[in-house]
Amino acid sequence: MLRNGLEPWHLLLVAAVIILLFGSKKLPDAARGLGRSMRILKSEARAMREDETADGNTASTGARADRTPAADTTTAEPAGDR
Repeated sequence: MLRNGLEPWHLLLVAAVIILLFGSKKLPDAARGLGRSMRILKSEARAMREDETADGNTASTGARADRTPAADTTTAEPAGDR
């Protein structure tokens, strides 16, 4: 038995609904696309970590140092035009 009342037969039911909705022909393509996306995400995360260690900065301190205060872009209306 899993947490929150989720039982194994619930997972089987969800899998059956997915197969019925997408069909057995589209599922391998969807899984392949998901796998590609996961590989890209992992490689980008790894590259970001390597960049941070090469620079010697962490993401939090680097982001704070690059931030500049935003200018106030609101404009005041003349008092006589009301």
